[in-house]
Amino acid sequence: MTLISADRLTKRYGAVTAVEDLSVDIVPGIVGLVGANGAGKSTLLKMLLGLAEPTSGSAAVLGLDVATEPMAIRERVGYMPEHDCLPPDVSATEFVVHMGRMSGLPTTAARERAADTLRHVGLYEERYRPMGGYSTGMRQRVKLAQALVHDPDLVMLDEPTNGLDPAGREEMLGLIRRVGTEFGISVLVTSHLLGELERVCDTVVVIDGGRLLRYSSTADITTTTGVLLVEVDGDPGPLADLLRAGGTEVGRDGRLLQVRLDDEAVLDRIRDAAVELGCGLVRLEPGRHRMAEMFTGPEEVSGGPER
Repeated sequence: MTLISADRLTKRYGAVTAVEDLSVDIVPGIVGLVGANGAGKSTLLKMLLGLAEPTSGSAAVLGLDVATEPMAIRERVGYMPEHDCLPPDVSATEFVVHMGRMSGLPTTAARERAADTLRHVGLYEERYRPMGGYSTGMRQRVKLAQALVHDPDLVMLDEPTNGLDPAGREEMLGLIRRVGTEFGISVLVTSHLLGELERVCDTVVVIDGGRLLRYSSTADITTTTGVLLVEVDGDPGPLADLLRAGGTEVGRDGRLLQVRLDDEAVLDRIRDAAVELGCGLVRLEPGRHRMAEMFTGPEEVSGGPER
């Protein structure tokens, strides 16, 4: 089954091209849409929802054509916009019930679904308060709740962690993971924070300048690098010097040593060097590629200047 399909999809605003010649077939799951600010992520979501007309090309969501069946798409898709859009003098319950009714639910069902959804996002106790007194994190949860209230097959979340502190981001990422795993709803989530999507997404669509750069599983992008990360108790400099003297290729990033893992004998050399120096090994683990490398290129381990 294909969740989203795009064929040479393009959107231009005058002389500005927001999305250009994008072709991709996305499978169900938790999908990250990655790109820098201005890369075309929000424009792509609006085209998929039928809120912005493509300049050329075509797309389908859940098998429905975005040009001819936008209302049918919005009945089966929940949308969490990036920007604040909540009326301050309305309670969360009133707002989510209203959005449920807008999505086609009868009034009684909308009220029941609103209560359940607000409980799932952690706002049950605060559901009758006017939203003007909500924190940023609470407002983001309301936006997530209204996207889920009609039990969609897919939710599109546009920068859901915007404006949140670290604790709030962790909680939002946990909610997104629950939506995809426990509720069985596919998720398309956009972010310019690559590390967040590494942790919650099954697959990643990377766009740069409106063009498709890559579509693959998160596991493929974050495979091991052939470098071993070594942390010791104390200054790692002497250990790095001793390993280099024995012919081992070593780089350094702060307190971490990046040791080229040419063969298993490297592990023995690290152990023996640590014993000789009397330093304790705190961490020894394979290095992994990061999503950021798709834009910046991988860091090279070398015996050059330490950073």
